Amino acid sequence: MPLRETLARVDADLAVGRVPVARQRLRGLISSFPHDLTLRRRLAEVYRLYGDAAQAGRWMYLEEDRNVDETAAFETRYGSPGWRMKALAWQGPEAKAATAFAEEQLIAVRTACAEELGHPVDWDDPASYRGDLEGEYEAPSEPWTVGGVLAGVGCLGAALVFLAIWVNGLIALFG
Repeated sequence: MPLRETLARVDADLAVGRVPVARQRLRGLISSFPHDLTLRRRLAEVYRLYGDAAQAGRWMYLEEDRNVDETAAFETRYGSPGWRMKALAWQGPEAKAATAFAEEQLIAVRTACAEELGHPVDWDDPASYRGDLEGEYEAPSEPWTVGGVLAGVGCLGAALVFLAIWVNGLIALFG
């Protein structure tokens, strides 16, 4: 599916409260277009609806106007450079970054990982930084946030409104 069509579907999903579907579509787009910082920014916005600062920080990590608290939450959750490399889901050389800031961030993460492991690492070769991924990663359990609860309630409310409209349409149709 073309990029614009998928983004239109993301907008439609968000408009009716299908936040998890929008999130999944954006994750798929980032997998296909890893250098597109706009997609990463959109995904960060979706994670803010959940109140997940670490994930918002993850997807805004390459942006100069990123939120300091979200960045810190990302760096805490993904505590080592190897885990950050994996989490950033970058492909190819840093020179493909759309901005100088993004390129600097990518170089800094890769360099820190290489220094920690004592050998060169490559974005396209996860085996090169796998040594930093020893043990299973387990996302820390975080307390519910007001934003996360409100996002959930908003999604439920949107789903109920959609359901009511659908039922009323069926009643009018089959009366």
